[in-house]
Amino acid sequence: MTDRTLLARRPFTTRAVGAHSAMGRLDWVMLVAVAALCVIGALLVWSSTRTWAAGSTGLVKKHMLNLAIGAVLCGLASMVDHRLLRAWAPLVYLVTLVGLVLVVTPVGTTVNGSHSWIMLGGGFAIQPSEFAKLGLVVILPMLLAQPAEGTDRPRGLDVVLCLLAAVVTMGLVMLQPDLGTTLVLAVITAGALVIGGVRKRWIVLLAFAVVAAGALVWLLDLLEPYQVARFTAFLDPSVDPRGVGYNSTQSLIAIGSGELFGKGLFEGGQTTGRFVPEQHTDFIFTVAGEEFGYLGSVTLVALLGVVLLRGLHIARQCDDRFGALVAGTIVCWLAFQTFVNIGMTVGIMPITGLPLPFVSYGGTSTFANLMAVGLLQAIRIREQSF
Repeated sequence: MTDRTLLARRPFTTRAVGAHSAMGRLDWVMLVAVAALCVIGALLVWSSTRTWAAGSTGLVKKHMLNLAIGAVLCGLASMVDHRLLRAWAPLVYLVTLVGLVLVVTPVGTTVNGSHSWIMLGGGFAIQPSEFAKLGLVVILPMLLAQPAEGTDRPRGLDVVLCLLAAVVTMGLVMLQPDLGTTLVLAVITAGALVIGGVRKRWIVLLAFAVVAAGALVWLLDLLEPYQVARFTAFLDPSVDPRGVGYNSTQSLIAIGSGELFGKGLFEGGQTTGRFVPEQHTDFIFTVAGEEFGYLGSVTLVALLGVVLLRGLHIARQCDDRFGALVAGTIVCWLAFQTFVNIGMTVGIMPITGLPLPFVSYGGTSTFANLMAVGLLQAIRIREQSF
């Protein structure tokens, strides 16, 4: 049989993995890169919040707590047999849908114009849309993992079910509204379908559907005013540098002022003066550019690249379709979010409010990203081909 998918077809095998063997089979290169990103991120969060956060270290302490919880979740995820996760995928997906439904009820809370949060008290909140990424990462591979009889491609019914699962999830996220996360979910879906080897006609039809949907949203004026303003600023930041173009203009100033070696940690004028809004979350790359300079920024991008390349290696070497699809869709998710976040700070992408994985301040996003790394480790641990 000719293998037309992007997945290598290898014999399905299982074996028990002891604790000592599991530690030896971890992808330590990826883990070291993730740990370095988290440490750099904590320093950048500290620098960008020290002049206004409670007690000068209030937010960085909370961020460190989030990282510690995320590390525990990463460890727990790495202990999951991804083959058993395939059986539990529908339940995981349904739980994420429940969270999204709760957000659009009175239980949800609006933050920065997006009704995306559930407050837990004590200053803590969760953002179910972040866990929705994990929900799609497991449900789509489950549906696509079994090829049609006599072929190496998914069945048509499974593709339809994938699209239905994705549309329901994206629809609930758009009700918040959260355009940035919706785009990530769309990329996860597209990545799963392409890696799963669906026929080209499905890809063409989906491309036309996406274009048509985007045109319809624009023509019917379904976007929020602040979302339209972000696109306007992307097309021409100079049109209103103190209004819709302010974020883009200030982020470019901050990054450019760092030059080659940067001004030094805690020494950035743009950062200290809080000229760039949301600099500890969506625009944290501007802190790296100003205080660590071009070389520091390149180092940050290189570390993110290491994580993505190691994820691709795990996907390519995986013995079974489900594990390969999970790993591949995780890489699509993290790669797209990284590109959009850095791109919007340097003016090549519109502002969409997506945090930089492993670096930006955040609770739920940190948990989801580190759980994704844990799933990648779980797949690597239980595969024999490495």
